[in-house]
Amino acid sequence: MKALILGAGKGTRLYPVTHSFPKPLLPVANKSMLQYSIEKLAQHEITEIGIVINPSHELLLKDWIGFGDTWGVKITYIFQNKPKGIAHAVKEAQDFIGDDVFLLLLGDNLIFDTLSGLITPITLKEYHAALMLAEVKTPQDYGIVELVDDKIVSLEEKPTQPKSNLAVLGAYAFSPTIFNAISAIKPSARGELEITDAIQWMIAKGYNVTHFITEKPNIDVGTMERWHKANCMVLDEVNPKDYIHETAVLDNCQINPPVLVGHDCSIKDSVIGPYVSIGPGSTINGCHLEHSIILNDTHLKHIENPVKNKVIGYKSIIVSLD
Repeated sequence: MKALILGAGKGTRLYPVTHSFPKPLLPVANKSMLQYSIEKLAQHEITEIGIVINPSHELLLKDWIGFGDTWGVKITYIFQNKPKGIAHAVKEAQDFIGDDVFLLLLGDNLIFDTLSGLITPITLKEYHAALMLAEVKTPQDYGIVELVDDKIVSLEEKPTQPKSNLAVLGAYAFSPTIFNAISAIKPSARGELEITDAIQWMIAKGYNVTHFITEKPNIDVGTMERWHKANCMVLDEVNPKDYIHETAVLDNCQINPPVLVGHDCSIKDSVIGPYVSIGPGSTINGCHLEHSIILNDTHLKHIENPVKNKVIGYKSIIVSLD
């Protein structure tokens, strides 16, 4: 079994942070979203992983993620020159997938449940597709399924009149039949090849499609608000012993957990927390930070007002001149 992680989207709702930085590399509690996906797949002993990326991000991805040696997996990078939809990204990976069944994960989603509910039915070859679903409060923002007698009968992407509140999350399993489905569909009104349309084609043709409903948290980290929410959720799960990296130096600081301080940080005369993650290599002097995400190699000094609900970008330098 192989796996495919999609990471070629522009992440426009997270500008300016993602203007020159791929969204899947954005950290949640100091770990990139892409790393969460790779680790989850490695836990299920899936060792052949394709990552669909924009060619302009190739060197950056390889610098941050490499070729998978850290997790005992082999990573193949696949190019998608223009983001034309999830189904289009899958189509670009057809040579990599070949005749294998595979898992599909969206690189900007954090999935907290096990993937066993997808893996088991697809590897037993009982089904041609398996979907992870969850109840959502705003179904208009998701791909929504309609169930009849616990069987999926239809899917619709971002419906104006949703038939349920069950959304397709960023985790799927497919047989190679999905490539026939993608070849048969046309772009949607927004000019993209929708994975929901491809799955609907499979259902219409009589292929077995199953699902399981998760009650565990899941977050599409597509906006600043959801990024902050994901960061807080993961910080709540961190072992207190891991809050402050052993190489970090703190001098005259008040720490209000949960707080995560990366390696080689220097923090002095500051109040940090709650719900703050500070990326490796950062220096902070004379600041008060709350509910914020501080990315790597950031330098903050003598900021007069408390920094709350902020994201401070990579290698930023903010110094008060007063």
